[in-house]
Amino acid sequence: MITQQSGLIVNISFFAAQRDDKGVSYAAAKAADDRMATAMAHELREHHVAVISLYPGLVRTESVMKSAEFFDLSNSESPQFIGRAITALATDPDVMKKSGQILVAAAVAKEYGFSDIDGKQPRPITVNEA
Repeated sequence: MITQQSGLIVNISFFAAQRDDKGVSYAAAKAADDRMATAMAHELREHHVAVISLYPGLVRTESVMKSAEFFDLSNSESPQFIGRAITALATDPDVMKKSGQILVAAAVAKEYGFSDIDGKQPRPITVNEA
């Protein structure tokens, strides 16, 4: 990426980075993801490589679906949804303007105008809802 003077690095993180009630290990790991993204963005800016931390919502993984009765899936996302968010960011010629930021996949969808594979538009969640 440095050689080609362009690129995008996306860290998948979550709101646990900003909360105290999600467990020490998980919160520390996600906070490290976010901090790594901001530090990398600073170092790679001169090389035109963007670095973003991206938060999914509730993802309908195999494990989530096995326990679906315990979740409100009305605002959930397919595993492909975050891939669509990354694709939108990767094809944005102005992605450097977002470098160093923490973004929510559902907010990225609204900004770039894409929906989930089922046609639904997940609502961006907030730190208090996570």
